[in-house]
Amino acid sequence: MKLHPILAALRKHKAGTVLIALQIALTLAIVCNAVFIIAQRIDRVNRPTGLDESNLFLVSQQWVGAPSADTPDGVEKLDVMQREDLAALRNLPGVASVTPTNSLPLLNSAWTGELSTKPDIDVGDKSGKRTAYYFVDDQALATLGLKLVAGRPFNAGDVLHQGFRDRPNRPVAIITQALADKLYPQGQAVGKVMYSDGGSEPTTIIGVVERMQTPSTGSFGNDFPWSSTLLPIRLDANFSRYAVRTKPGQLEAVMRAVTPLLYKVNPLRVLDDDSVKSFPDIRAKAYRADVGMAVLMAVICLILIAVTAAGIVGLTSFWVGQRHRQIGVRRALGARKVDILRYFQIENGLIAGAGALIGVALAVGLNVWLMVHYEMTRMPAAYMAIGVLAMLAIGQAAVFVPARRASNVPPVEATRAA
Repeated sequence: MKLHPILAALRKHKAGTVLIALQIALTLAIVCNAVFIIAQRIDRVNRPTGLDESNLFLVSQQWVGAPSADTPDGVEKLDVMQREDLAALRNLPGVASVTPTNSLPLLNSAWTGELSTKPDIDVGDKSGKRTAYYFVDDQALATLGLKLVAGRPFNAGDVLHQGFRDRPNRPVAIITQALADKLYPQGQAVGKVMYSDGGSEPTTIIGVVERMQTPSTGSFGNDFPWSSTLLPIRLDANFSRYAVRTKPGQLEAVMRAVTPLLYKVNPLRVLDDDSVKSFPDIRAKAYRADVGMAVLMAVICLILIAVTAAGIVGLTSFWVGQRHRQIGVRRALGARKVDILRYFQIENGLIAGAGALIGVALAVGLNVWLMVHYEMTRMPAAYMAIGVLAMLAIGQAAVFVPARRASNVPPVEATRAA
């Protein structure tokens, strides 16, 4: 089929042709970037924390009238209170293990710092590696379900305690594989030392776990999502957190029993409805915004595609109505139904192709703008290639019904007055 008649017809309908092409271009640009954002959100939501997330929950509580953590005597009293809680929780039926902790992955409550293989570096020095600290005890690996890939776990003799504001004494630590690779790219981090937060006291790496995500899910933690450091230290303050692993099938029962148990141990504390949370609830809360963004973007994509398809159907239907007599003439001159159908499909393909080319340029420009202003990453070319093919396919699907109706115009239409 020759293109000249098609191009001539399009020149007679410049306004409609340009509007549909621009609509396709804008839809392609927005949908490609939106799908890319959705894919990134899905990757974030599904990335593993490194924990065994089943049968795990967190208890957060605050003491009432607690001793001050700013004095040695107050720190000792707070530690006794914390150890009483730990003993009670560990003796609770259905509990497998418990560890005190300052935070958990996805909790968005982080204690961060910098590690280096050299002492006395300035904080912010390029040689420093950002990390999130987890203050735990010797039951941490069992409670959190972390996979030790090198070295040994903490033992009871490693565990220290100190006030929340004290400068931590950190003789030993366990770090994640990602952090070990940054500190010692040549490998074999176990047995070597590191220095924290510009200090001069060495910390010996006694173990490496495969993975442990940092608490932050915001942009702050994007540069070091897997760089975690576990320190065998109980932090004593006017509040405490306990990670509890239950035996299989006992999660709900143990969670219900925790609040009355802790009040029985010491009633001078605050435990509200949000104090006892399963890890799936922590995950859901952490990624609520990401899930909402993905759903919103998906709805926007569907609306844009539907509007574009409706525009193509409407414009083609309008053109079919205007060209009844011309179509009848072509049929009278021997054009088959399939020829009429192909005519409108090629016509739509040209419009959609032009719109897609403009859309690719707009998609790249929009992606660059998002990279500059919203820390987006560069969109792979595959998204645009798939987007172009999808828009062409949608255009052909949208034009099929009015084109089919045009192909059914009888030759007798040629004899009717215009």
